[in-house]
Amino acid sequence: MGDDGHVNAMEDDEASAAEQRGGIDIYPLRNYFFGSKEALLFKNEALADRVQRMNSNYAAYGLRTYVGAVLLVELFKHPHLLLLRLRNSIVKLPGGRLRPNESDLDGLRRKLSSKLSAIGASDASDWEIGECLGMWWRPDFETFDPHLSSNVKGAKECTKLFLVKLPENREFFVPKNLKLIAVPLCQIQKSHETYGPVISSIPQLLSKFSFNIIGT
Repeated sequence: MGDDGHVNAMEDDEASAAEQRGGIDIYPLRNYFFGSKEALLFKNEALADRVQRMNSNYAAYGLRTYVGAVLLVELFKHPHLLLLRLRNSIVKLPGGRLRPNESDLDGLRRKLSSKLSAIGASDASDWEIGECLGMWWRPDFETFDPHLSSNVKGAKECTKLFLVKLPENREFFVPKNLKLIAVPLCQIQKSHETYGPVISSIPQLLSKFSFNIIGT
């Protein structure tokens, strides 16, 4: 009898977890305030110098890990992904590279606060980070876009995407040299050349969820 009760409890827990994972609450874009703050400094270096720097860091610290946040909002009754645009051409997920020995979640919270919070704000713990949606691997830094969906022996970089759940209201403060844009998921899925293999895969990764659009 005790074993049956234990099994039933496990089944209830699994069902509850599946139900919780099955839906994502998405709030309208108009619920959020967007301000600006001081521009971020980016290294202005030639491609060869950048590759050399990344290889030197790999030799010193090992695998380079990049973490990205999947942030969703509602616009025109459809889910949209928030992306950061640089120089009107480069688009990236909010996030960035981890420091040596920094955990995925701590690093992502730090990067989100750096890119999207007011200067001096102590809200790093407020970011609700969910499950890891996917991982990609780079065997080297020389090729332009070498991300692979399966693990690569001796890979030099790993990119991890995490679902980050937004609250009903939030203030975003974006560096002046970046622009936060909302792009419909249906557009991203059809634009592999524009967004690259990682970002363009997000609609497929999210297909296991249902979207609960609230407040429209």
